[in-house]
Amino acid sequence: MAVPPSPAPPPRHRRISRPLALGLTLAVTALVAAPASAAAALPAAAGEIAAKPTVVLVHGAFADASGWNAVAEELADHGYKVIAPANPLRGLVSDSAYIASVLKSVRGPIVLAGHSYGGAVIGGAAAGNPNVRALVYVSAFMPDKGETLGALAAKFPGSELQPALNPVPYSDGTTQGSDLYIKTEKFHSVFAADLPVSQTRLMAVGQRPIAAACFEEAAPGAAWRSIPSWFVVSRHDKAIAPDLERWEAARAKSKTVEIDSSHVSMMSHPGVVTRQIRDAAGATATGSVRSAALADTGSRTMALIGVGGVAGAAILAGTALLVSARRQSAARGD
Repeated sequence: MAVPPSPAPPPRHRRISRPLALGLTLAVTALVAAPASAAAALPAAAGEIAAKPTVVLVHGAFADASGWNAVAEELADHGYKVIAPANPLRGLVSDSAYIASVLKSVRGPIVLAGHSYGGAVIGGAAAGNPNVRALVYVSAFMPDKGETLGALAAKFPGSELQPALNPVPYSDGTTQGSDLYIKTEKFHSVFAADLPVSQTRLMAVGQRPIAAACFEEAAPGAAWRSIPSWFVVSRHDKAIAPDLERWEAARAKSKTVEIDSSHVSMMSHPGVVTRQIRDAAGATATGSVRSAALADTGSRTMALIGVGGVAGAAILAGTALLVSARRQSAARGD
């Protein structure tokens, strides 16, 4: 008689040893944690790269900040924060100090632009401020430290400003001096020949005078010697000689464009001026991105190395424990 086969023994549920369990835990934890840690480092880096500098626009003599309106509007349309402070026009040293105090209130990187006399002011105002990453000179004076605007203006022929000025004595109760205005009948031809006469007539009526002392004081600083600069040369400028503008730009090694414009190029050619400012801002952003990318890549690399090191160590430890556990099982005959 055939003997029926013995029933199969019930399946044995092998108990995972403590070393095996620990190894699996370490390996899985490392694999899960590494991508999460790496991803967590990305949002801050993206935010840093996307940041744009604040653009500060400084007006010159015989004008006010409204001369920057068209440029400011274009910059705002491109996502830039814009500040156009009032330039006191009382003295090159004090005006530079005043604008320097405005710059200290701005957080983050700055692109600083100056028109006409405003160019002389930004050179002193930006000196020693690490947040100012680029300077843009628009039909401007660009003195070296210790130079006077009067001496600069005498370097090249071509300006018709001096005979068009009307000096008017003033007193503010503590000091006395002379304010300089452009004669009303000369304002259009000397200052803004490529704007409508109806517009320049109103500009002449509302012009802000500059103290004569501004042309006599030595420039307190020349930030363009340490900060990259851009320049807009106006070929038909009759307030500052175009050859002086070219010479200044060449001396500073500024990135320069020339346009067929009167002295107020930011009003008659706002698109060109805006592009120069955006180029300066873009170069600043590129430099920041490169720096940030290098720094951020370094930090992310270090983070990933750290995570990778932890993950690698954990996986190696887990593997060693797995091998050990298998050897122990084999020795026991499991």
